[in-house]
Amino acid sequence: MKKSLIPLGETEMEILHHVWKLEKATVAQVQERILEDRKVAYTTIMTIMKNLSDKGLLDKELQGNTYVYRPAQPAGEVQQNLVRQFVDKVFKGSPAALVQSLVKAEKLSPEDREEIERLIGKMK
Repeated sequence: MKKSLIPLGETEMEILHHVWKLEKATVAQVQERILEDRKVAYTTIMTIMKNLSDKGLLDKELQGNTYVYRPAQPAGEVQQNLVRQFVDKVFKGSPAALVQSLVKAEKLSPEDREEIERLIGKMK
């Protein structure tokens, strides 16, 4: 079985984004948000949230007979780790190659270009 290029699936990331935004959430609360865009079974969300907890990305606490999940790590930390893994695997560890690829492939708006230039300027 091939290992995923990014160690989190699309639905896992979607769930993480909801929990980060809510700060704490039950399976039902996350499912309610996802149902606004598409159908998904309660048991699917429950399984994925348990898996995210097993991976150390969500903490869970039993309140009554319901688990309440919280982010185990800040969103920025998880995102940086995922980007680092992506750069290592796809661009052989070269952030410059990633940026070159983004600039060439994406239609950057003037605002995006200004923001990138501003960020680079802050690094100097």
